[in-house]
Amino acid sequence: MTTTTSGTQTITHFINGSETAGSGDRSQPVYNPATGQISGELRLAGQADIQSVVAAARAAADGWGQTSLSRRTAVLFKFRELVASHIDELAATITAEHGKVLSDAKGEIGRGLEVVEFACGISQLLKGEYSDQASTGIDVYSFREPLGVVAGITPFNFPVMVPLWMAPVAIAVGNAFILKPSERDPSASMLLAELWKQAGLPDGVFSVLHGDKEAVDGLLTHPDVDAISFVGSTPVAKYIHETATAHGKRVQALGGAKNHAVIMPDADLDNAADHLAAAAFGSAGQRCMAISVAVAVGEAADLVVQKVQDRANAVTVAEGTVAGADMGPVITPASKSRIVKIVTEAENDGAALVVDGRELVVKGNEEGFFVGPTVLDKVRTGMSAYSEEIFGPVLVVVRVDTLEEAIALINANPYGNGTAIFTSSGAYARTFQRAIHVGMVGVNVPLPVPVAYHSFGGWKNSLFGDLHVYGPDGVKFYTRGKVITQRWPEPSHESLASYNFPSS
Repeated sequence: MTTTTSGTQTITHFINGSETAGSGDRSQPVYNPATGQISGELRLAGQADIQSVVAAARAAADGWGQTSLSRRTAVLFKFRELVASHIDELAATITAEHGKVLSDAKGEIGRGLEVVEFACGISQLLKGEYSDQASTGIDVYSFREPLGVVAGITPFNFPVMVPLWMAPVAIAVGNAFILKPSERDPSASMLLAELWKQAGLPDGVFSVLHGDKEAVDGLLTHPDVDAISFVGSTPVAKYIHETATAHGKRVQALGGAKNHAVIMPDADLDNAADHLAAAAFGSAGQRCMAISVAVAVGEAADLVVQKVQDRANAVTVAEGTVAGADMGPVITPASKSRIVKIVTEAENDGAALVVDGRELVVKGNEEGFFVGPTVLDKVRTGMSAYSEEIFGPVLVVVRVDTLEEAIALINANPYGNGTAIFTSSGAYARTFQRAIHVGMVGVNVPLPVPVAYHSFGGWKNSLFGDLHVYGPDGVKFYTRGKVITQRWPEPSHESLASYNFPSS
């Protein structure tokens, strides 16, 4: 990255071990969403850049895939230490372009580090199976090999964590990895590239290609790209899955969400309200695991709405580096306008506007893209506030009479990413977790993001593809199995060749 005379940075690609402006003649601005000011100019990839990054990855993949497990693991351990020692720098970069508060940015990096640590144990995870004397004189064994070149297309809301969900596992098992990060907050990916290089990763094994749909389509259709990992909205996830699979690629495409939290009357309502507010308004609601729907059961409704109202009014909204800030801006003016529009539609359709964040202005950052915490009560399923993924600091409350109604409501929703129940009853919790059609379930946990040695992924319109991200599924996704059947006949023995299948 270079700094211009105007103070903005030119953000370039990272290909074959070094930064390059590339051959494309297009660029677009990068904003600080807290100030509304342009902070950088991002170079967008053209066709020549797509060919260059894939060629470099393809050339590097063969050698890296043949590199010993001990050598690969040494690089992963070194990378882990470098990321840990650069948390402050990474967090500041995230806050400057995404807007989330520094503490939240550091938390994101911490969750990404968990996956790096998981990948450091890759030698244990890649052990194969062996069957001695499966037939007379014949042994059979299996192992997993890397795919070759894989690409990750990642969203703006977690510019470090989501790339770290993908790249460490893909690289540890022997692939070359191409990262196409969001155009909205691209700088953190460049710092990750530098840390990979400092860790000793060979040139071409990790690359960063910036761009828009042209870059995405180039990766989806390139014959030398073997797999695609994606996190983003459901319409784009569906497009990614259809396009890449049509071109013979393995795909995991994680889509959108509408995460519900059920609050039972027997729950600790203060605890539930604390977690609902944090899960709905943290990171300005720009999380695929944010709780955006509170399903209040029976007599819990009035009390939990009042308690969430109190907590929403107490949220400190400010520029992300301000001490004590709980929440920053949303990512773009368009995001702000869309959120305001959906809230206004819900109010016009009869929802009760308990807390209204539409007109929030942050002193000193009047041009920033801020929306305050918003709570909508008595929302119906036909309202856009319920049916659409708002991706902003808006909590909608739907009231039902029973747990069975709550389960039916959630199961009828087209998304199936995450859900939660707040209760003091083990029976309620067990009924809920067994009956719910959602991939990740929390019991008194509002953001049920699995630890790195499990896998992350939803159901229904929240996932296209069979395998989830990171954990055991990640290892399976970035490798393919090979089975060896071998015989070492002794010269004095007959050949045992047969026109029939051998059976003994």
